[in-house]
Amino acid sequence: MQTSVPPFQHLPGKHHEVLLLCDHASCEIPAELAGLGLGEADRSRHIAWDIGAEGVARALAARLDCPAFFGGVSRLVADLNRAPDSPEMALPKSDGSIVPGNCGLNDAARERRIRQWHAPYHQAIARHLQTCLAAGRRPVVLSIHSFNPELHGQLRPWPIGLLWRTPAPWLDGLFHRLRQQGLNVGDNQPYDGWTALGYTLERHAIPHGLRYLMVEIRNDGIATSKGQREWAERLHMTLDAVGFFSP
Repeated sequence: MQTSVPPFQHLPGKHHEVLLLCDHASCEIPAELAGLGLGEADRSRHIAWDIGAEGVARALAARLDCPAFFGGVSRLVADLNRAPDSPEMALPKSDGSIVPGNCGLNDAARERRIRQWHAPYHQAIARHLQTCLAAGRRPVVLSIHSFNPELHGQLRPWPIGLLWRTPAPWLDGLFHRLRQQGLNVGDNQPYDGWTALGYTLERHAIPHGLRYLMVEIRNDGIATSKGQREWAERLHMTLDAVGFFSP
């Protein structure tokens, strides 16, 4: 069945030493899924996508002139940062909202979503990295996400969080420089990178031994294009200063 929404967008970029990923860039729900039975408010809030993350990633990709991949559909359709066999790939309930179109999802419908939106995104990333590795390039992989200021009644005080699994000198330097800017930086917050780093980096970066980082930005700081540009500039300057882009 033809879908009304492409599974991903790709920016080619010239400098293949860096790869930018934005799994939850879109809140698009294909027309054939009838909005998953959700109202407009739920379709546009954080349960559907990472608010502001796409703008940060696009601005950062422009500054770096590097390739980037952006997920094409809402994570409520198919969460690209979850394994295809994970129960969280298509949640029937998220942050208090029932998702009617995901309730009682049968195996055939689930497989169709994987085939149409989940698999093509990851296949495209895998092809890109295979081409780079075959040419002797080992790109660093930077994954951009955002998070809500509050979840389940708990305030999240960090304007930015860095998710990681392997200690590294450049990572220590990154925490130091961001904190020098007066930022309360989440260290494996608001999620623990040991348990919640997600499918994308675990599939594409870690098995190849590539340098990687997941950046989580609180979405009240990137709700506007101005905030997105400012965070992209800050990330570019700080990551460059600690040598992240030069493994």
